[in-house]
Amino acid sequence: MHDWNNKTILDGVRDGRLQLGLIVPPTKASSLHDLRYEELFHERVCVAVAPQHPFARRRAIPLTEVAAEPLVGLTREDYPNYYDLLSITFSKVKQKPCVIEEHDSMFGIMSAVEAGTGVAVVVDFGYSFGNRVKFLHLTPEPKPISVGIAGPKGQLSPAAEKFWQCAKEAASQK
Repeated sequence: MHDWNNKTILDGVRDGRLQLGLIVPPTKASSLHDLRYEELFHERVCVAVAPQHPFARRRAIPLTEVAAEPLVGLTREDYPNYYDLLSITFSKVKQKPCVIEEHDSMFGIMSAVEAGTGVAVVVDFGYSFGNRVKFLHLTPEPKPISVGIAGPKGQLSPAAEKFWQCAKEAASQK
């Protein structure tokens, strides 16, 4: 397992370094035309805050309030889809959020949030951060993010095919 961005995962599947990849599909579905892809599940978009942040005492935070906070996000170069997510999420909000710090992994973002650098708009993948950060609902709630599995078209190796089927089964029980 690798903690890579979508582009690196898809490049790895295309050039054979990876047999399969779990991805958030690109905004242009045509960019998957040469691959086998299947949606597995959806995850909600939420805001991550430090336990000492004033938002932490609440269950849900309006998008307008999140937009006024310093935001910690993923690197634009490696994760352009993240900025598409922010654009769509805050499209109906007058004040747009300002990303003050970028990280190349979700773990980096969570460390910055925990340190009080800012808040983060993230997908609640169920990462285990214990009580280091709190994940809160956004209002209005943004459209959930799709997560799927990608592989080369054609015959998969027996191990890859088994993994694909296990991923589908696990996702269906979610």
